[in-house]
Amino acid sequence: MLKKINDFFHGDVGRLVLIAIVLHTFTYFGTRLFTTGWYHYNMTTGFDNSIPFLPWTVGIYLGCYIFWAVNYMLGCTQDKENAMIFMWTEIIAKTICLVCYVVIPTTNVRPLIEGTGIFETAMLWLYSTDAADNLFPSIHCLSSWLCVIAVRNQERIPKTYKVISVILAILVCISTLTTKQHVIVDVLGGVLLAELSYKFAPKVLRLTQNYTLGEYEEKYNTNI
Repeated sequence: MLKKINDFFHGDVGRLVLIAIVLHTFTYFGTRLFTTGWYHYNMTTGFDNSIPFLPWTVGIYLGCYIFWAVNYMLGCTQDKENAMIFMWTEIIAKTICLVCYVVIPTTNVRPLIEGTGIFETAMLWLYSTDAADNLFPSIHCLSSWLCVIAVRNQERIPKTYKVISVILAILVCISTLTTKQHVIVDVLGGVLLAELSYKFAPKVLRLTQNYTLGEYEEKYNTNI
């Protein structure tokens, strides 16, 4: 088992996974070293104000990490080329997030939590550990939609699970709004960024792997 893990991280896909982990860490946590104290934009709209605060949805918001782990693993263990496309999608998206968090730092106003139930306690913990910044685009929504992308074109994945992945991703997106962690602009930005990054990723793979134009178009059925 250890040898398989070692071989994976010494391979092309594994190296991209390591780059993605470092990039994610710096994007979400490292940028705060620069932006703390800066002016932060509040993108809350009337639509966001109309959405009720539902503490119980914190279960979905926090539980999505299991969903991410499973689908990212499925994305990374498919055939090498598509696995590399998936990881380049992640890297491109997180790089854009990094730029957004520095250039357009955002925040929102969180509700006052009343009650001492399990979900209210979980919300208090979440608010105390996760600052109201680095909101646009939403990494929660981005990562959840990347989970959809990870499986939707894989023939080995049952159609039922692909549908479940879409439903789970939508539920996570909704939970970011009902926990007041994000606003609708953050949600749409995260999903759109996932799709655009996935569309661009094969071109990056072509450049890094020195594919000819003909090989590229044949492999990915894409015209440049």
